[in-house]
Amino acid sequence: MDLLLNLGDGLQYVFGIQPLLTIVAGVCIGILVGAMPGLSPSMGVALLVPFTYAMPPTLAIVLLAAIYLAADYGGSITAVTINTPGTPSAAVTAFDGYPLTKAGKPGIGLGVSLIASTVGGLIGTVILILFSVPLAKVAISFRPQDYFALAVFGLTSVASVGGKSWSKALLMALLGLLLNTVGEDPISGVRRFTFGISQLYDGFGLIPALIGLFAISEVLMQIEAQNLTSTHIDQTKSHWPRIIDYWRLKLVIARSSIIGTIIGIFPGAGATIASFVSYDVAKRFSREPEQFGHGSTEGVAAAEAANSSSVGGALVPLLTLGIPGSASTAVLIGALMIHDVVPGPMLFQTHPEIVYGLFASLLLANLILLLLGLFGSRLWVGVTAIPKRILFPIILAAAVVGSYAVGNSMFDVICCLGFGLVGWVLRRHQYPVVPIVLGIVLGDVLEENFRRAVLSDGYAVFFTSPICAAILTISVLALAIPAWRNRQQA
Repeated sequence: MDLLLNLGDGLQYVFGIQPLLTIVAGVCIGILVGAMPGLSPSMGVALLVPFTYAMPPTLAIVLLAAIYLAADYGGSITAVTINTPGTPSAAVTAFDGYPLTKAGKPGIGLGVSLIASTVGGLIGTVILILFSVPLAKVAISFRPQDYFALAVFGLTSVASVGGKSWSKALLMALLGLLLNTVGEDPISGVRRFTFGISQLYDGFGLIPALIGLFAISEVLMQIEAQNLTSTHIDQTKSHWPRIIDYWRLKLVIARSSIIGTIIGIFPGAGATIASFVSYDVAKRFSREPEQFGHGSTEGVAAAEAANSSSVGGALVPLLTLGIPGSASTAVLIGALMIHDVVPGPMLFQTHPEIVYGLFASLLLANLILLLLGLFGSRLWVGVTAIPKRILFPIILAAAVVGSYAVGNSMFDVICCLGFGLVGWVLRRHQYPVVPIVLGIVLGDVLEENFRRAVLSDGYAVFFTSPICAAILTISVLALAIPAWRNRQQA
């Protein structure tokens, strides 16, 4: 009863003129931030923190949360239309969204991503409202060996990404893990494989690698194939998903939303891992797994539902334990502390107006995101009509600017171009580049938690910990079953 009363007060607050306009502004800014390569949700939230100094605490957190939520959807726009994921988690969306665009169906990809993002965001928010405290207790009980096992399970999604060439996908994932070893050792601080280059002390940046592997390599592939004619799509006849199409995806969206929320709860996991794992699970349960990677709406829905629902999950440990579940929530902790608000177990008692105002704003922000997405979708499709002689230079310019914006360093630009060349060569020889991103993303989680577990309890801990042993067993089966099926079909 107290929950309903407090939530009612939160809804009453956000329907005021000022909070409502703030949420709309936050959603608009978030979509733009997500669609711009190089600007991640955490960067977008961080850039707006200084503008919240003079705001009341509740209004400030409402604005930043709306940006965080909308940025995860915004990344899908460029992922679907031009194969340039605006955010790391949107790389999974591009895997099926861009083939739909190349097939003359950008409306299908954009429509499915919008609905899946909205529903996923709503489910994640509802779970956040109802189960914050018990879910946080589960997350905090995880030990390093359990996080290691979770990262291993995330890597098993390469079997889905690679399809019949799962061995090539596994090799590319190992390449991603190898690239992640460049830089300072996370435990001892020793510099590895830097060759005296100071810019490599922090390793290769994820954003430059992502932009290079997807955007630059795609441009080079198109130029090599001399595919310079624009794909003109009549927007008055452009095919958009029907209600029945969305209804057929209900189970995929619901399952992926729950997976995304759960993974988002674990600190350090985040939307990218949630998207990969949900994509993998969706393919395993699909009646048409062969369509994944070739324009499957299930793949788009799984990725977008997971990354949007992870927002609600990441806020669980933030609000209940004061522990950031993602980079963006780490920025939100700083914003709260600037306003003399300490996140943690007592927050629900000391500042219920902030907590329930945030809950209500997330519910409303998802609905506003849906409306803005519906009105803007026709505009997003217009990107595909730009002549490629103009579009390709724009993509290259955006890649350079986006890479430079990460750390104001030309070295990141050089890395972006280098990854683009590597991605082009790999794609020419039918090696998937998505597993490389997965390896880079999971590398830190994998190595750091493995070494922490071994240093504290020895190697036996991976078999004596029930959670760890169970997840590792599932991971082995997840890799062995596709390999066995491919051998049977050969």
